[in-house]
Amino acid sequence: MNISTGMSRFTSSILLTGSMALVGTYVALSKPLAAVIPVFALGFLRFLIGAVAMLPWTLPRLDEPQFTRTEQRLLFLLSFFGNFLFSICMLTGIKLTTATAAGVTLATLPAVVALLSHWLLREPLTKRVWIAIAFAVFGILLLQFAKPAEAAVSSSTTALSLLGNLLMFAAVVCEAIYVIIAKRLSATRAPLRVSALINLWGLALMAPLGLWQLSDFNANTFTVELGLLLIFYALAASLFAVWMWVAGLKNVAASRAGVFTVAMPIAATLVGVFMLGETFTWLQAIALACAGVGIVLIGFEPRSTAGQEPAR
Repeated sequence: MNISTGMSRFTSSILLTGSMALVGTYVALSKPLAAVIPVFALGFLRFLIGAVAMLPWTLPRLDEPQFTRTEQRLLFLLSFFGNFLFSICMLTGIKLTTATAAGVTLATLPAVVALLSHWLLREPLTKRVWIAIAFAVFGILLLQFAKPAEAAVSSSTTALSLLGNLLMFAAVVCEAIYVIIAKRLSATRAPLRVSALINLWGLALMAPLGLWQLSDFNANTFTVELGLLLIFYALAASLFAVWMWVAGLKNVAASRAGVFTVAMPIAATLVGVFMLGETFTWLQAIALACAGVGIVLIGFEPRSTAGQEPAR
C-alpha cells in the first residue's frame, strides 16, 4: 500500500468517525431544544432550515433522468420512516430519557438493520450477527436498571424513562427501515440529491402539526443560544453527517464501515455527561460496552449491512 492510499483511507476513517460522532452529538443536544420547543414545531423548523441549506441539491440537473413512479414512492417512504416518524420518535423520546440512554439505544442500529434485512429481504444471519444482536438486546435491557440517582425514587419518572427508551428504539426501527429502502435508490441517485428531496417530504409531512404548534409557541422562551443550537441540529442532521458518511465510504469498504458507528453512543454519552450534566452509572457503562461489542461484531462481518447512511 502506498502512502497516498494510506492517507486516503485514514482521511476516510476520520470522516466516518466524525459523521457518527456528529449524529450522537446532535441527538444529545436536541434534548434542550425539545424541552422548550414543541416536538412537531421543532421538526418543522429543522426541515425548513435543511430545505434552505440543501437548495443546491433540490433543483434537478439538466442531465438528470426523471424519477420513475417507483422511485417517487420510495422517496416518500424514505421520508415517512427516516425523517418524519424518526424525528417524532427521537425528539419525543429524548425528552423522557437521558442523552446517554438515547446514544446506547441508537447504537443498536446495525443489529436492527441486520434483523430486519433477515425478515424482510431474507438475508442470512451468521452466528456472529446473532451474538451481536444478543449483546444489543442485553444492553437495552440494562438501561432499564441504569437509573440516575435523582430519578431512582420516583416510579412515575421510571415509567417515563422506559417510555422514552421505547420511543428511541422505535426511532432506531424507523431508521433501519430507511436503510433497507435506501438500498434501492443508492445505486442510481446521488445521496445528497436524495437527502434533499426526502427532506422536502419531511417538511410537507411535518408542516400541518408544526405550524399549528408554532402558532401557540411563546417566542419569549426562545433564546439566541437555542437558535444557534437549532441551526446546528438542522444542518448536522440534514447535510453534514450525510456528506461526511458518503465521502468516507469512498475509500473504506461498506462491510467495514459499520464499526465506526461506535462513535455515536460515545459522543452522546460525552455530551450528556459533560454538557448536560447527566449522571453516568456503571450499569450505563456496561450497556454502552455491550452496544460497542455488537457494533464491532457486525462492523467486521464480511457480509454486513453496515454501509448505511447515518441517522438523521
